Amino acid sequence: LVWTSVGGEVQYIEASHMAGKGGGLLLTGQLGDVIKESAQIAVSWIKSNKHRLTPLISEDRASVLDKSDLHIHLPAGGIPKDGPSAGVTMVTCLVSLLGDKRAPSDMAMTGELTLQGHVLPVGGIKEKLIAAHRCGVKTVLVPRRNIVDVIHDLPATVREEMKIIGVKRVEEVLTHAFGIKMDPPPGAKL
Repeated sequence: LVWTSVGGEVQYIEASHMAGKGGGLLLTGQLGDVIKESAQIAVSWIKSNKHRLTPLISEDRASVLDKSDLHIHLPAGGIPKDGPSAGVTMVTCLVSLLGDKRAPSDMAMTGELTLQGHVLPVGGIKEKLIAAHRCGVKTVLVPRRNIVDVIHDLPATVREEMKIIGVKRVEEVLTHAFGIKMDPPPGAKL
């Protein structure tokens, strides 16, 4: 989910892996510096936590990270894209690719990802969720600290017709996206 000057939009993200030097990351779709950093953070989080992701990604599939290059593409390349809010979506897209699992097609998400796996609040929640509703999305994952925006700014009809889940950590995002319980690392602040 993205915010634009004319309102919210649903933005799809694609990923693939290919033969290469290993560890390379190609980013396409007219991306700005901040969204490129979000992609790098998503890859780094997966690499540093791949041992904990075995319920979702087999060790053999996780080796793709070291042997192949990754490509993340945001379609509609003629439209510039930037901001941190695609972080959780990028990590989910990469886990889907590496684990050969699909997130529900009627689910959307937004949130900035940190290297420690925290999901930070983002702007434009009202516009993003209205766009998701308009596109038939049934479940939306948002940063828990943005729930106050959902309560105060989002029209009641939109709130009532979608399941809106507040998340604090990326493990919660992955649990909801793939239906496999992911626990945060020992000692992680919730």
